[in-house]
Amino acid sequence: MTERRPRRRRYVLALTGMARPDQLALVCVVYALGVLVAVARGATHANVLVGVGALLVVAVAVHYANEYADYDTDALTTRTPYSGGSGALHDADLGRPFARRALVGASVLAVLALLATVVAGVPASATALLSAILVVGVAYSLGPRLAWRGLGEVTNAVLGGLALPLYGVAVTGTAPDVVDALTFLPFTAIVFANLLATQWPDRRADAHVGKRTLAVILDAHTLRRLYVLAAALGLGGVGALVATGLAPLALLALATPTAVLLAVGARRYGRTESPAATVHAMLVLAFAYVLTAACVW
Repeated sequence: MTERRPRRRRYVLALTGMARPDQLALVCVVYALGVLVAVARGATHANVLVGVGALLVVAVAVHYANEYADYDTDALTTRTPYSGGSGALHDADLGRPFARRALVGASVLAVLALLATVVAGVPASATALLSAILVVGVAYSLGPRLAWRGLGEVTNAVLGGLALPLYGVAVTGTAPDVVDALTFLPFTAIVFANLLATQWPDRRADAHVGKRTLAVILDAHTLRRLYVLAAALGLGGVGALVATGLAPLALLALATPTAVLLAVGARRYGRTESPAATVHAMLVLAFAYVLTAACVW
């Protein structure tokens, strides 16, 4: 009995760590962003709780797939709060078989969660978007292994920066349109810059196991130029949203610290291992969107 308790505790800690609670919290923020923008434009929000519940189950399955696929990589990385994987499996001294069982269980629950959205009357467009997030999110790590083929950063940016808030819009009963997509494209560009920054510290470990991220494929100079381009597109997109009346001036004001942090991130890119400035830039922009949509939009 005394041996079982420590083992169960290890399992619980590993499953919790593999789920990446901090990232789940950010997923909820970006989901809320989509919901709030839709509500600000006159939509209802009757399915919000069902939508976020199903989303969290799907997000856990996607994270477990990544933990399973990156088991060897994560053993070689120097973990930081922003990169290197969760380290939960290695900290608990658990192997890939445990990760595989967790992935299978989470995937079954994710499929059941998708079915639950249908039963609960969540709009079909929302269920379709969430299904795409699950399939492509798992494919990021498994299947075609998009993250291993130089496509991971783009895929992750589109999922987290565009598809996720559009799912929030769809949950309210509003079919996402071009205006919604344009609204979230600047955030998507900053998410891409963030991924360039967070992949940089892991480049040696990724290269060692054959994972070809952009940080592995491209040199530091090219990556920095790509980073600056993404930052410029993101910040320019926010300005364009305000100039065309698609977003209020408050968004531009609240997003100003993002520009400062991105400038710091661009200067440090390739010269330091810490992606902190860029991560914080993305977080500031996410909360700028949320606060604007909740209070001003």
